[in-house]
Amino acid sequence: MELDFTSLSPADRYQFLTHMVVPRPIAWVTTLNEKGEVNATPFSFFNVFGSNPAIVALGIGKRTDGSPKDTVLNIASGGEFVINLVTEPLAEKMVQTSFEYAHGENELEAVGLSTSPSVSVAPPRIAESPVHLECREYSRQEIGANQLILGEVVHGGVEDAYWDTANERILTDRIQPIGRMHGSSGYTRTDDRFHLEKP
Repeated sequence: MELDFTSLSPADRYQFLTHMVVPRPIAWVTTLNEKGEVNATPFSFFNVFGSNPAIVALGIGKRTDGSPKDTVLNIASGGEFVINLVTEPLAEKMVQTSFEYAHGENELEAVGLSTSPSVSVAPPRIAESPVHLECREYSRQEIGANQLILGEVVHGGVEDAYWDTANERILTDRIQPIGRMHGSSGYTRTDDRFHLEKP
């Protein structure tokens, strides 16, 4: 099977890409609007793209009516955002924040979650999430119906219970992070791993 992407509909491209690029990490992004209202939305078109400087990338589409999503508007106005790690115990509530809420409505309050202050940026962290990346916008580019947002990580935080002090690493297996798979409801656990030594 060969597919000419130039002749495929956006929906068909999405179908192919999200079946091929798996698993995808999930960025649960918190931002603030100009009134100081919190927005929290998950995105699986996300990854880390470097460490010098520390760069993350978000790919964000538009709302169903064609308008920009609150995350895009808030980053454009405030220049800051927080990526909160999604764990298996938080998966159900994360999905409930993925719907299109009214502008200014607090998704975290709607699903019974809370916030905690960030260290270096104005948007808060999701208190129940154990790992956070505090980011400042590095660049933003509109590409068709997508916004490509690059953020520089200016601060990272992890709960002490999930930090190996001796080896200075996150205890990922204890955190139970999840990833995005294909289909409207496809997710994966990350506890089935194997190791290969580099040559």
